[in-house]
Amino acid sequence: MRIALATCEELPEWEVDDRPLHEALHANGVDFDHACWSDRSVEWSAYDACLIRTTWDYAHRRDEFVDWAERAAGLTRLFNPFDTIRWNTCKSYLLDLEQAGIPVIPTHWLEPGDSFDLKTILHENRWKRGFIKPRIGATARATFRFDLDDETLQAADDHLASLLENEAALVQPYLPDVETIGEWSAIFIDGMMTHAVQKIPVAGDYRVQDDFGATDRPYQPDISELELVNGVMNTLISNRQWTGESQRAPLYARIDILKDGTQSMVNEVELVEPSLFFRHGPHAAESLASSLIERVRA
Repeated sequence: MRIALATCEELPEWEVDDRPLHEALHANGVDFDHACWSDRSVEWSAYDACLIRTTWDYAHRRDEFVDWAERAAGLTRLFNPFDTIRWNTCKSYLLDLEQAGIPVIPTHWLEPGDSFDLKTILHENRWKRGFIKPRIGATARATFRFDLDDETLQAADDHLASLLENEAALVQPYLPDVETIGEWSAIFIDGMMTHAVQKIPVAGDYRVQDDFGATDRPYQPDISELELVNGVMNTLISNRQWTGESQRAPLYARIDILKDGTQSMVNEVELVEPSLFFRHGPHAAESLASSLIERVRA
């Protein structure tokens, strides 16, 4: 069996979290190559499957990435499938989850060129603080937090106006608990949660990625938190139009949760290229390798 691990043009040298997966693939007799998704010379048909892992530059060229995924899916088995990639690479998927009854962070949606009044948006939604995101983004790209009554409001206006010149964006309430307890993530392989991690930003920051100095550690969800993430997974399984899978879980998934006091809400559902934090759940790497092999053989 020969597998392509799809990556990006300039993967940071410090990225080593997938080494347990590489070891698990080797142990199962699988040959693999790190293949850049945007490299036109790659012959995707030469692989039995393509596992998307570190395509972290897609947010800057999402349309191109989706076009690539559609072509690659016609040449080899793609995990997760093309339908998943098309659905999950734009944050509008959160609307689908909300309509399915999943508690997501409340969101005000804006299209390119829309006019807006941040003060009115916050007042109408009774939000004390606000948070801006691009509709397509990764690693906290172009995010911005602001308060209603200080100098950050004008800066937020300028930032959002600049975003809307070229892309869609969204405004959410800023959840200050992220600064102290961070964000926790549930990692699923083949529909089963293998482990969970808690990501804590540096003091005063909200960015939970290690790119910005955040730390991470194992996390043990309580019963209500487990019910939430398992409910998300069951919803994914029940909606083939989102995942391209018929009554089957995505091969891998990461569900990111933020808290607002005692209330837990879905921040993101990552089904394309998430870090799976194998350093906190090395058995998950073996599960991913085994499940991948089983699906390719099937």
